[in-house]
Amino acid sequence: MPYELIAILMFSTMMVMLFTGQRVFGAIGFVAVIAAVLLWGDRGGYDIGFSAAIKLMRWYPLLTLPMFIFMGYVMSESRIADDLYKMFHVWMGGVHGGLAIGTIFLMVLISAMNGLSVAGMAIGATIALPELLRRGYDKIMVTGVIQAGSSLGILVPPSVVLVLYAMIARQPVGQLWLAGVLPGLMMATLFIIYIAVRCRLNPALGPVLPKAERDAVPMREKFALLRAGLLPLAIFFIMMVPFVNGWTSLVESSAIGAMSAFFAAVLKGRMTRKVFETCIRQTLGVTCMFMWIILAALAFGAVFDGLGAVKAIENLFTEQLGLSPWVILILMQLSFLLMGTFLDDTAMLVIVAPLYVPLVGELGFNLIWYGVLYTITCQIAYMTPPFGYNLFLMRAMAPPEIGLKDIYRSIIPFVGVMALALAIVMVFPQIALWLPELVYSR
Repeated sequence: MPYELIAILMFSTMMVMLFTGQRVFGAIGFVAVIAAVLLWGDRGGYDIGFSAAIKLMRWYPLLTLPMFIFMGYVMSESRIADDLYKMFHVWMGGVHGGLAIGTIFLMVLISAMNGLSVAGMAIGATIALPELLRRGYDKIMVTGVIQAGSSLGILVPPSVVLVLYAMIARQPVGQLWLAGVLPGLMMATLFIIYIAVRCRLNPALGPVLPKAERDAVPMREKFALLRAGLLPLAIFFIMMVPFVNGWTSLVESSAIGAMSAFFAAVLKGRMTRKVFETCIRQTLGVTCMFMWIILAALAFGAVFDGLGAVKAIENLFTEQLGLSPWVILILMQLSFLLMGTFLDDTAMLVIVAPLYVPLVGELGFNLIWYGVLYTITCQIAYMTPPFGYNLFLMRAMAPPEIGLKDIYRSIIPFVGVMALALAIVMVFPQIALWLPELVYSR
């Protein structure tokens, strides 16, 4: 059987299994091991999964994964995020759309603490959304704000998705995280500009807090809230400054971040036995899920390497079809958007990574830069109807007055802003590459 046909058969079998509701790692790992046994027999086939497991266990930067997940859950379960939103509520309530802008700031800080989109969505939907609706904010706009802001969790470091991409693409995690900083901040800035301009043109969308209510909070209490709100930012800098300056490794910095968050919760008197047990259980569950996915992806990629399918696909696109590298890259991004309507980010990556990542390298593109493009495209796919991941998370968490139609309508302008950010990073790659080149040149 031709190798191209084997590759197509593997992909189609995997997609059928995913559509039947099988777990992502189970579908991918099953196809990889069965294909390996059929191709290379008992001796070589069984070694594919085993070697993938050994490679996973020997990958030292993977230790950052449980550290950052634990840090995020500590910040969430100990209600430190509540202090953040109170700070933005007090300091930005006098600006049209100020609470919505503060919600974007909140999401950026939550992203810097957690690295998962789900955490930002949960905090935004339970803390920010009820308050914004109670203050008379337009329900469609604020629903879009929370969905767009929570998507920053997979781009702003410490992004768990970029850890997964680093493992599969064999790229340094530190460089990928640094590459996500400026694009993430740029996207957050574009969100804020959009909210500010729209609320300036139509003040009814984001009314200011009444002056009497703003004056009711004494200045001393405002500064106390400011100190409480700056705590997560301080933890982030305590963690990242030693790493950026080369004083600690990435794993050591992740341990510093986890311990800083833990001691902050202890000093605030919020690290109870119940909170600690919840954080440990959640961290263990999420970490094991990602490790199984990485293991399956490595086994699947090993089969593809053995087939030489990447060279065959490259030859098909560039020589037989005559497509330019940029056209191929754009087609890849469009395929991510399509898959994002029914798959989450990890599933998208492990399905196409064995094909896309080596192909991107063969076409001459920087794999660090492409990791950022992939992540931004995942953000857009998360919010793309009919089955975008964030759409259904919001539907599950939103109050009854926000229907599915409202959720679909709310994301239209923010998807446009994300597409603009993606185009900017594609046209100007140094937005993603400047910071890692600056830091690693030292």
